Amino acid sequence: MKTPTEITLDPELLRRALRRAAALGISLPEYIERLLAYDLDTSKHKGDISLLFNLVDEGPRTNIARGKDKMIGEAVWKEHSRKKAGRQR
Repeated sequence: MKTPTEITLDPELLRRALRRAAALGISLPEYIERLLAYDLDTSKHKGDISLLFNLVDEGPRTNIARGKDKMIGEAVWKEHSRKKAGRQR
């Protein structure tokens, strides 16, 4: 059940909110209700772990959990060698 509520808004803020609601094709009360629902939703703070995976399609497959020390060592050595080669010129 919805309960009617009265709020007071700054005229400029009201104008912008009305414009945004119209752009979304919804009423001002529905727009405000969506904003409140989004702001009060605690589940939105949980990130989707799948966003961290499948970022790169190129190169060999790696197992970071098992090979991270080796991978870090190789990267550090490569950077060191690159800097050392630059100094010898």
